Order: sequence, then structure tokens, then C-alpha cells
Amino acid sequence: MYTAHPTHRQQEILDALRRAGGSLRVQRLASDLDVSEETVRRNLKRLAEAGHVEKMHGGARLADMGGEGDFQHRLRIATGAKQRIARHVAAMIPDGGSVFLDVGSTTSYIADALRDHAGLLVVTNSVSVAFKLSTRGGNQVYMAGGALRAHDGGAFGAEALAFAGNFKTDLAVLSTAGITARNGFMLFDLEEANFSRAIIQGAARRIVAADSSKFGRAAPITLCDPSLIGTLVSDAAPPADLSAAAAEWGTEIEVAGT
Repeated sequence: MYTAHPTHRQQEILDALRRAGGSLRVQRLASDLDVSEETVRRNLKRLAEAGHVEKMHGGARLADMGGEGDFQHRLRIATGAKQRIARHVAAMIPDGGSVFLDVGSTTSYIADALRDHAGLLVVTNSVSVAFKLSTRGGNQVYMAGGALRAHDGGAFGAEALAFAGNFKTDLAVLSTAGITARNGFMLFDLEEANFSRAIIQGAARRIVAADSSKFGRAAPITLCDPSLIGTLVSDAAPPADLSAAAAEWGTEIEVAGT
């Protein structure tokens, strides 16, 4: 069975499927991505073999993982890389510190890596993070109110934004859908971006935790001025253009060990 991480082209196809609500025809994918239909079919075949999509007559849809499918699906992608990043970030957080963890799949792994920490004050809008850390080590966990999204268990909306304004944490650990030298850290969802921006305002230090598949990947919404991000933690060094841009932003790059 084909198990490698999606290539850049395959990730573009997955992103297009997500934006379209989960399914598209081959002809539409080819048009949207400005490639041949044969290129789309070839990459869909590989994605299907890896379990990322299900082929349909004339098109494809994202693999059905149930009620929280999208989040569970992301947890299964680049698992080893995300776990290395998680251990690295956890080592940056002292016992008794205060930290915000968002709703990303990598931050869920960071919550796992914090299982032996004690006395943390954790602020989150993720049901997964809150569940993992609320009953361990004498932690105080504050969970955002508001409507919970079915696909990732994240709390968003006006109540969540008001909640974010209450906290001044030592550290904010944030996710990103893509990172480009031109636009910095990017997301697909405006609610996520607005919530993260509110958290950033109250954090003394800001970290983006992202595996290397995010390098060079674009999304429609910028997270923030990239100079606000002090550290990028990934599983590999970024390409030269992104490294140069990070130096201009003043963002330190840390590569998680094996």
C-alpha cells in the first residue's frame, strides 16, 4: 500500500476537495489547478491508495472518517513528524507555565506530550486538548465557550472571541495550513484566524508548530503579521526562500529531533 506523505500536487487536490465540501469531478479539479485531467487521475489514484480519498465515477471525495472525519484524518497524516514536533514544543514549556493550544492536529499531539508536566494553566478552544490535560498534573484548563464544530471539536464564535480576551499567557502555540515566503502563515478558515489573532494579542511568546508539508503551501487567509511569530517549530528545515523570509520576519526556526 502506498503510504508516503502527499506530494505538493496531491496536497493541492486535497485542499481543493476540502474547499468544495469534500467532493469534485476530475474535470473541475483539472480546471481549478490548471493541470491535465490525466495528471489529476494519476494523483487521485495515489491518494486513494493511501486512503486519503475515495474515487467515484468521474471524480473523487475525501475519505469518510465519520462525525469528526476531517480532524481524525489530519491526525493520521505525518504522525511521526507531528509527534517529534510535539515533544520539542513540550520541552519548551516549563511546569507551572501558562500556554494556549489551538484546535490543530499537531497541538493535539502536543497535549499528549505534556502528559507528565504539572501545574500548567492551559487555555484552549479544542475539546481534544481540554480532555487530555484537564485531569492531569494539577493543571488548570480553561475551555472556550461557543458552538463546537462537528469536524474538529473546536469552539468558535462571539463567545470564544470574548473568552480569548481574558488571558495573558506565557506562550501561544498555533497551527497553520500553509507557510509561504510571500504571505507568511496562512489558514483556510476566517473564524480560526480571528480567534488566533485574539490569542496572539495576549501571549508573551508565539510559536507556530507545523510539519514540513506546510512549506510553500498557500491558503486564502493570513494568520497575522509574520513578525509576530517568534519561533517556527517543524520536523525539517524549510526551503531557502522561506528561511530567508523567516530571517526578515525575525522568526527563529527550530527543527525537532528524531
